[in-house]
Amino acid sequence: MKAMSSQNKNPMLNLILFGPPGAGKGTQSAKLIEKYNLLHISTGDLFRKHLSEGTELGLLARKYMDEGHLVPDEVVIGMVDDKINENGSVKGIIFDGFPRTVAQAEALDALLTKKGNPVSAMISLEVPHNELRERIKERGKTSGRVDDQNDEKINTRIQVYEKETFPVAEHYAAQGKLHKVNGVGTIDGIFDNISTIINSL
Repeated sequence: MKAMSSQNKNPMLNLILFGPPGAGKGTQSAKLIEKYNLLHISTGDLFRKHLSEGTELGLLARKYMDEGHLVPDEVVIGMVDDKINENGSVKGIIFDGFPRTVAQAEALDALLTKKGNPVSAMISLEVPHNELRERIKERGKTSGRVDDQNDEKINTRIQVYEKETFPVAEHYAAQGKLHKVNGVGTIDGIFDNISTIINSL
């Protein structure tokens, strides 16, 4: 398969689906992948793949994790690069749960720009905090995640998002690439609004 090239006549559609825990990213991501034939990149999936296969990047990540440290951004970006290179002929990519920090956003921008296909847009699902808490607790009834049912942990996750992850939206707003979508409503209604933005790119 050919890797992404700066000579592409039809630029790839590279989307970042953004929003706090409980915003509905997973639901909308699945619909976008199907409609636009996008490659789904989730860092959680990448970690599991590299750790289970014992790749060089996986072993490096394991070393940091075993020592109680966060895996450095360059290792995460290395996994993202590896995934893109494996799937070079796709029409575009949807990044789910990544980038989480401005440093990761800058590293992703550098990687994609080097490949000639920068981020097309960030689509941010906007949902009030009280709605997020209700959604996460409702999800907790079936997800099996303990932190989906604990009020304190839910609040902590939202606070971490506001402090560490929300600045990523400001990073793309400065590039004119941030598109906000009301994340409250029917799944199909929200999806139609997202599709309208994508079709206008």
